[in-house]
Amino acid sequence: MPLALLALAVSAFGIGTTEFVMMGLLPNVADDLGTSVPTAGHLVSAYAIGVVIGAPLLTALGSRVPRKRMLLLLMALFTVGNLASALAPGFATLIMGRVLAGLPHGAFFGVGAVVAARLVREHRQARAVATMFLGLTVANIVGVPAATALGQHLGWRATFLVVTGIGLVAMAALARLVPDTPLDAHQSVGRELRALGNKQVLLGLLTAVFGFAGVFAVYSYLASMTTEAIGLGESSVTLVLALFGIGMTLGALAAGPLTDRALRPTLYGSLAALALVLVAFPFTVHVPWLALTTVAVLGAVGFMTTTPLQMLVMRKAQDAPTLASASNHSAFNLANAGGAWLGGAAIAAGWGWTSPAFVGAVLAVVGLAVAATAGLLDRERTAKGVSRVVAAGNPRTPEQVRPSSRASGS
Repeated sequence: MPLALLALAVSAFGIGTTEFVMMGLLPNVADDLGTSVPTAGHLVSAYAIGVVIGAPLLTALGSRVPRKRMLLLLMALFTVGNLASALAPGFATLIMGRVLAGLPHGAFFGVGAVVAARLVREHRQARAVATMFLGLTVANIVGVPAATALGQHLGWRATFLVVTGIGLVAMAALARLVPDTPLDAHQSVGRELRALGNKQVLLGLLTAVFGFAGVFAVYSYLASMTTEAIGLGESSVTLVLALFGIGMTLGALAAGPLTDRALRPTLYGSLAALALVLVAFPFTVHVPWLALTTVAVLGAVGFMTTTPLQMLVMRKAQDAPTLASASNHSAFNLANAGGAWLGGAAIAAGWGWTSPAFVGAVLAVVGLAVAATAGLLDRERTAKGVSRVVAAGNPRTPEQVRPSSRASGS
């Protein structure tokens, strides 16, 4: 494994930690800054909004910047954002720090995936990209629970100071280990924008927005649900977050081979399973061991959606996938912001601590409907293409002219 992949994984670990740790620190931040937990939930949305804005904007602005330099600039911005969060004197400035930290998120993963693929031979490119994202999954098993425990004992500011340190280490690793990679001769903003305008790419992004919002409607308030609904102590929050992270990792690992075999069925199945688990959660929450099992399963089925959605937009974007790949992270974080906001609104309305689960189930069903519509349109387009070939008297069979599963994303 090229050591450059380790530098990318360390960067992903830092990004994943700062993205998700706020869920575990919401009660602490709310108490310290004198606000409610639902209002503090806007800090989750603030980071996500930064990603939504930054992914397409910074990717476009950096389209002609050498990739190694771009990665360093993005990680520097991430580090400054976390330092600003640690030093924020009040809630409004903390909101701004979270937005700043989120800006480079999607662009980093979009550019980093291209760099990772260039580091290895063609038949190992998917494995290289997965290695980079391993840092993101490990963050949810180790980084987030550890950072949450640190914040609970030393204050939430200490958490962001540690993440700032991780950002500095990641910058040093990127500078030392990542080689310079030439830009593609045909790379341009216009080409990337045209690929992003593909109907299937847009429907894939919309699926991510609704489907993944179902996960974050619950995950954003998991710390409070642990103490208020499940009835466990504050010290158990780190365990619950770790269980979610383990489930997430197992789901992501399972999604890889399943997506290779059947992309759209994997997407449909994961979204349907997500809706069912979310409906079940308010009923299992009254039995602690069953509630903890449900949390792990929620992490698994929720993150099983990420791989087929990522592959779908990249395949449909064809030879200009960087902006589409980055925009997919914008979609996931728009889901993060929307899910956190809707879940908080349900709690604030007095519907109970488990009410975000029902909100999330509705969002997952909407995501499934969008995905099914996209699949139907793609199948109709393929059928029309085959019909035109047959009508033209082409001697090949429909099977010979039908796009491969890799090209069609089905």
